[in-house]
Amino acid sequence: MTLLTIGELARRSGVPVRTIRFWSDEGVLPETDRSRSNYRRYDARAVARLDLVRTLRELGLGLDDVRLVLDHRRTVEDVAASHVQAIDHQIRTLRNQRAICTLLARGGPSARKATLMNDLARLSAAQRQQMIDEFVDATFAGTAPDTPGAGVAGAMRTMPAELPDDPTIEQVQAWVELAELVADPAFRTRVREMATAGTTGGSVQLDPARVREHAGAALAAGTDPGSPRAREILRRILPEDLDATTRAELAAALATFTDRRVERYWELLGTLNRWDPFPTSVPAFEWVIASLRAHP
Repeated sequence: MTLLTIGELARRSGVPVRTIRFWSDEGVLPETDRSRSNYRRYDARAVARLDLVRTLRELGLGLDDVRLVLDHRRTVEDVAASHVQAIDHQIRTLRNQRAICTLLARGGPSARKATLMNDLARLSAAQRQQMIDEFVDATFAGTAPDTPGAGVAGAMRTMPAELPDDPTIEQVQAWVELAELVADPAFRTRVREMATAGTTGGSVQLDPARVREHAGAALAAGTDPGSPRAREILRRILPEDLDATTRAELAAALATFTDRRVERYWELLGTLNRWDPFPTSVPAFEWVIASLRAHP
């Protein structure tokens, strides 16, 4: 039986002598024999074992996993499957880090914001969902199921299972902004007000599409909500027979359910979930509210 010295084994395998010596000392690649001069020597089985150890290590497996395979306590298939999951996690982490670094390279975010972005990107999907669930639970606690805003709670929990494998800069920004938003006590209070409020506008129901069409055009044209022209535009949006009391109640109800931060919440969820963009409505409704109050 031909035995190889550690130097010969290194030249044959391409593995450095110091690495072979380390693996031998760790018991992963025990020498076959020792020469009279106490030099390590290895047989053909050791050569094959070295090839397997090198392959597993180059694939990123730790020595503990390598030992399990060599001792036949786990199969290569089992260890590889577990390692795939670990690699996938590392890839997601690196891609998130790349997106954050790209964002930082553009300038703008403060040191505190950079820390927040990094901390949030490292959260697991379950931890991100828990953050949103805690916000919803605290905000909607005790609300009756028949209140107009109570049905919003379920939709507000709609977080993606994960940030995408290759998140865009916009998605990283969206997650950071969403996390800051749900932690804001003023935002929580505002959402709760909407959840516990009475029916929007009583018996008066406005068509959001009509509001966006006419009030949106008025906004784009710079029409003053208190001008005579605004009164004409209101007639295209509202029933003509509304008395002053009903108009005031409608303005108050619309103001309760009109908030740019709440609309922003849905926009951020849309960015994270890759929903199709939806037209913004809040500025148009704000114009209607101002015009109603200017024309009682």
